[in-house]
Amino acid sequence: MATTTAGPSRDLRAQRRDRLRRRLADNALAYSFMAAGILCFAVFSWYPLVRGLMLSFQQDNLVTPPTWIGLENFRHLFADPLFLTAWKNTFEFTGLALVFGYLVPFGIAVLLNELRHFKAYFRVVVYLPVMLPPIVSVMVWQFFYDPGNGLFNTLLRGAHLPTSQWVQSPHMAMISLVLVSTWANMGGATIMYLAALQTIPGELYEAAELDGAGVWKRLRHVTLPQMRFIMLVLLLLQIVSTMQVFIEPFQLTGFTDPSTITVMTLIYRYAFAVNNDFGLAASMSVILFAVLAVFSAFYMRLTRETA
Repeated sequence: MATTTAGPSRDLRAQRRDRLRRRLADNALAYSFMAAGILCFAVFSWYPLVRGLMLSFQQDNLVTPPTWIGLENFRHLFADPLFLTAWKNTFEFTGLALVFGYLVPFGIAVLLNELRHFKAYFRVVVYLPVMLPPIVSVMVWQFFYDPGNGLFNTLLRGAHLPTSQWVQSPHMAMISLVLVSTWANMGGATIMYLAALQTIPGELYEAAELDGAGVWKRLRHVTLPQMRFIMLVLLLLQIVSTMQVFIEPFQLTGFTDPSTITVMTLIYRYAFAVNNDFGLAASMSVILFAVLAVFSAFYMRLTRETA
């Protein structure tokens, strides 16, 4: 009796092993893709993150062996007068970028959505700056801002108006940087807004028109509520992106101008230009990462109900 019971149980185990083997064989390709993705994340994302965190507690100039110094890098940062200046300029840039770079793409998307002719042409024109390398866009605007024979001052002189120093002026430099960033990056946000606008059911607008709603009421009561989710997401992405601005101030005003030095240009200054201290630069990067992580978590929690 025991023999007859053991036989079927062995057959059952063998069938289970066969099914498991077939399932693993069928999913081998999927597992290989997953392993490749995990490996890429580990090498290019997780390892630099952990290595940067460790580096923030060390003194390292890539020449001599690193020395563990604990919190000394953070004490040095808080004692540096450029630390607060960089954060102030970064927050100012982010605030101005939201005024221009967040509202302007939405307005352009609404206009493009209302066009009846040449839609594809204007979409290409709006998105074209995004296709250019960022350094090329900045160099084009560097010619525009030239205080001598630049395009903007040439137009002002032709209109008999006073010229400006643009990026050379402490009062105009930050606004000039924001204009460059907005022009170079608004195409992506505009296309995403336009895609979201085209998913809004036309029946909602027809019902609003039957109720006598004008353009502004349709925008307020139909467009904005339907666009709420994408607008909240793009707001978060833009804040995180503009807080890491580097190319515009680095190329147009340099990393030594206190009126436009940002957190990222200060990191470059610590690592490559002045101190050659990668531990100090890593400490600044860790602080920036912590600020953005805390802000993102707070923002997601705050907007969870709204979205």
